[in-house]
Amino acid sequence: MPVTRATNTGRRLLYLMGPSGSGKDTLLRHLRAMLQSDEPVLIAHRYITRPSGADEASICLTDAEFQRRIDLGCFALHWHSHGLHYGIGVEIDAWLAGNAVVIINGSRAHLARAHARYPDLMAIEVTADPNVLAARLAQRGRETAEQIRARLQQAVQRYPVPTDCVIQSLPNNTAPEDAAHRLLAMARHRLSA
Repeated sequence: MPVTRATNTGRRLLYLMGPSGSGKDTLLRHLRAMLQSDEPVLIAHRYITRPSGADEASICLTDAEFQRRIDLGCFALHWHSHGLHYGIGVEIDAWLAGNAVVIINGSRAHLARAHARYPDLMAIEVTADPNVLAARLAQRGRETAEQIRARLQQAVQRYPVPTDCVIQSLPNNTAPEDAAHRLLAMARHRLSA
């Protein structure tokens, strides 16, 4: 499917990405609680073809409903990973047009596609030490031991990065509030830019 470029170049789009277990959903939950009521910072929910976890801002869709929404043009971005479909709704285009900072929980493997649609996005890679990743994956209880090993191997694999895309690193090895504060500072900086 060809990538269409949005009319908004994504100057206020924060594309959060990182390996499974890096704590992206937890950071977003903490960030949401830190926002001032008048701050135009919005966190997009994801559409996923599996039941949502307690920490996630996501909506579960069947495979058929997900495909129907692709066909209807309901997604600004969508991808397939680990046997599941993920999507970000086109509502983010309206939010960006209204000058909000929009944060999405994206995928490293699909950064190039997101960057093609939103060339001015800010890519932020959440990182965590391998032992921290392993412990978090085991704690959430969604994967088998074999699936956890595969996710840990994937965590260190390289992924395609567009030549003009700058990636900010966001380490998340300590209390999630620490990284959430740094993420909020990045969002506030985009608001003032």
